[in-house]
Amino acid sequence: MTPTATQNSTSNYLGPLLIVGMLFFIFGFVTWVNGVLITFFKQAFQLSTVGSNLVVSAFFISYTLMAIPSSWLLKKTGFKNGMSLGLIIMAIGTITFIPAAKAVSYPLFLVGLFLIGIGLTVLQTASNPYVTILGPRESAAQRISFMGVANKLAGIISQFIFGGLLLTGANVISAKESLDKVVTPYLILTGILLVLAMLIRFSTLPEVSEEQEEDNTVLSKAATTDSVWQHANLVLGVLAIFCYVGVEVISGDTIINYGKALGFTNDEAKYFTAYTLYGMLAGYVLGILLIPRFLSQQKSLLYGTSLGMVLTIAALLTDGFTSVLCIALLGFAIAPIWPALWPLSLNRLGKFTKLGSALLIMGISGGALLPLLHGYLTDAVSPKLAYALILPLLGYILYYALVGSKKTNW
Repeated sequence: MTPTATQNSTSNYLGPLLIVGMLFFIFGFVTWVNGVLITFFKQAFQLSTVGSNLVVSAFFISYTLMAIPSSWLLKKTGFKNGMSLGLIIMAIGTITFIPAAKAVSYPLFLVGLFLIGIGLTVLQTASNPYVTILGPRESAAQRISFMGVANKLAGIISQFIFGGLLLTGANVISAKESLDKVVTPYLILTGILLVLAMLIRFSTLPEVSEEQEEDNTVLSKAATTDSVWQHANLVLGVLAIFCYVGVEVISGDTIINYGKALGFTNDEAKYFTAYTLYGMLAGYVLGILLIPRFLSQQKSLLYGTSLGMVLTIAALLTDGFTSVLCIALLGFAIAPIWPALWPLSLNRLGKFTKLGSALLIMGISGGALLPLLHGYLTDAVSPKLAYALILPLLGYILYYALVGSKKTNW
């Protein structure tokens, strides 16, 4: 029997979810190594904070440029083939690191990061709605939390592998010697991505239709809706995703440089991003246990956002490792936000689900633009006060939790 989203038996979609979980592991590994790369490239190329933050800008701006084309692509290829193609594009990006290291070229590294981001855009556009649709909607946040656990475990592993390889003694050797360190790990990563692309291509992942998630009443309503922009919960959700990803990237990828600005050494600061990821991992596990049985998706969004604002204020009012720890604990606070935003934003979209997913993916551009603003504030004001930027971002997400997510139309 072919699995469908209307079948509630866990056995029907456990296998596909495990396969997609493997993809989320790859997302996490490739994405969270950016925190190490920011510090690594800043030292190797003697960059400013804004210049080094171009690592995440090049990586995440592809989400804005390629999200809609990815949606069109998925209509042609389906979810499974789209995921496979995304992995191949990522492999092209990772292999670009090899000539970039040999040429000692920061712009070429940024090109590689942009290509990796394009591949991830295709993967994310396919996998996030796939997880949402592949099972009951009321437990969608729980399933996305499982994906988050895989994502954050991979991120933690990437910190220990790449932090140890790239940052240990990186400030006492030449740029050429330092950059040569990326060659072997990125060759291995390229091979893994290509193998996974083939495995996904020939796997038994079922195709699901976005219409399967809705009952007849909702489908009838969706069929009469002329434009995706009429769904207020989606449009407001795109901005919420923009703010969230900005907060996630700022709290995770800038914390190593923040620690160094406070006087910590490379060896002391190189695993600070891992602390943020430990917090996220704990938050995702808690979400799996509580959602939806004890806590609704909307309430988890409300509580997580509120805690994040408290921790940000605490980071601004404290010093030294206490301030660093408050930034790291933001990982725990914001963990419920991403799993909750997807089902709340895609609620009742019906035939617009794939396009809505693409628009939400475009919101990930917050990870490209907001860290640049944070980097400017770091250089122009102070490394600590730059984190005040997080407060209005979480403030908007709080509005979405209380009001915006409930607006199914204008």
